[in-house]
Amino acid sequence: MDSPHGAAVKAEDFGLKGPRGWTFRGVGIDAEPGSLIAVEGPSGSGRTCLLLALTGRMKPTEGHAEVGRHRLPKKMAAVRRIAALGPVSGVNELDQALTVAEQLREGALLQRRYEAPVRALLRPRRERRASSKARIDAALDAAGLDLATLPKGPRTSVRDLERLEAVRLSVAIALLGSPRLLALDDLDMKLSDTERAEAWALLRSVAAAGTTVLAVCSEAPEDALVLRTGPMEPTDGEDAGEDAGNGDAENAGDTDDGENDDDTENDDDTKGADDALAEAGRA
Repeated sequence: MDSPHGAAVKAEDFGLKGPRGWTFRGVGIDAEPGSLIAVEGPSGSGRTCLLLALTGRMKPTEGHAEVGRHRLPKKMAAVRRIAALGPVSGVNELDQALTVAEQLREGALLQRRYEAPVRALLRPRRERRASSKARIDAALDAAGLDLATLPKGPRTSVRDLERLEAVRLSVAIALLGSPRLLALDDLDMKLSDTERAEAWALLRSVAAAGTTVLAVCSEAPEDALVLRTGPMEPTDGEDAGEDAGNGDAENAGDTDDGENDDDTENDDDTKGADDALAEAGRA
């Protein structure tokens, strides 16, 4: 059942097949609102596509999921309205040409333009600016990003941010719209052990405040609800080269691949996931 803010996330036999085979398959999860969900797996195992499918950005091939009582794939648009993306390569990235302040203003403007009620657009300009500043300040506080600590403050170029600072900025922008589900890709990429711990602490605080969090990573923390993606055994009547990955909450089993076929199957896994992700990027 949903909380007033966070969205419950459920899935059963959830799968997506790309041009070269299964990107992920057999995913099952039952997460309460405000949960910290980690999609754990190696690059190319379908983990990003699973994130995009659970946030209504990619249409699954089989099974079903439910996010905030909106059933996928039928209610993809409704899920997109309540699920915000953090950094996702090729889909939702920070603009390296902007300053931090410009990126935040752009995020606030887009949120007000496309998500705010019509009456909010009719308020006096001074009132709109004050409201926008308050939302930005609250989002920065929730993301743990202090602009005063940046090299040039809010005028710091996005391209000059450290990786963890960029993650915090992306989270702040995503939180501007008060989403019920926050999703991030490659959370632990290019982070030191200390920075990785800080990133997970940030996501725990967001989840503790009520927003359900879904994060893709290579190694999940012990306190997260884990979905694992990776190579899987072919089912009867299917070519092993077409199977690309699966996921299962908490109890996903290891796969015993044949020694001679391991490299070939993993290569097909990567191609299947990359093909499906490319389709999402063009959408």
